[in-house]
This record gives sequence, C-alpha cells and structure tokens, in this order.
Amino acid sequence: MKTINELQAEIVEEFDGLDDWMDRYAVIIDMGNSLEPLAEEHKTADNLIDGCQSRVWVHATMTGEGVLHIEADSDALIVKGIIAMLVRVLSDHTPHDILAADLHFIGDIGLQEHLSPTRSNGLLAMVRRIREIAANAAGQRDSK
Repeated sequence: MKTINELQAEIVEEFDGLDDWMDRYAVIIDMGNSLEPLAEEHKTADNLIDGCQSRVWVHATMTGEGVLHIEADSDALIVKGIIAMLVRVLSDHTPHDILAADLHFIGDIGLQEHLSPTRSNGLLAMVRRIREIAANAAGQRDSK
C-alpha cells in the first residue's frame, strides 16, 4: 500500500510538464471519469457536502483492517475530478493518517489558484468533510 505522500507525488508527476491549464483540466476531468460511480443508496442528504456549488457526495466505511475506505461522486465534471484526486490520496488509510496528512499536492499542481472562488470553497469543504469523517472514525476506534 502506498503512503499518502507517495500518492500525492504520483498526482504531482502526472501534472508535471502540463503548463496549459486546459490540459490540466482535461487530466482532472479524466480522473473524475475514472472514479467508480457512487451507489445510488449512498447519494443521501447525510453524504452530501455542504459548501459546494455542485452536488458532491462522500461515503466512507471503516474496514476490518482499520482503514477508511472512501467513495465519492459529483454531478460536475471538474468537481468529480477534484474529489477523485482526494479519494485516490486519502482512501484506504487510517483515520489518523488522514487527519495528519498535509495535502500539499493541491498547491503543488496549482489547483487552488486556478479554481473559481466557489470551486475553491467547495474544495475546502470536501477536505473538511473527509477530515470530519476521519475524526469521527478515529474517535470510534479509540473508544473500542
């Protein structure tokens, strides 16, 4: 299993050499298209992220190995690509690793400064929601 930092480095490498933001957006959209669709039963109000202009759902389950498996979906292409990157980096890691992660790849690829203010707020809401899920899962594991 790759570490969060190794997965971030892979994403940064995929964007390396792409100076045109139209090319970068195409990569982001491709990442979203490769994301497994979220089952309809998980597209609930509880899994819907507040603070996103588009609809974004995040569903997570704790596995028997003590890692958080994250699934997500969105109804907007670029947003789906953004959540796909977060899922790729954070899914299947322990809640403590997720909470401790410095998600530097967002800045390394220049994503935040090329998003509209509403999409930038949505990105922050996605990260905040995943960390909230991880914090809740960590609390449940610690209390067992």
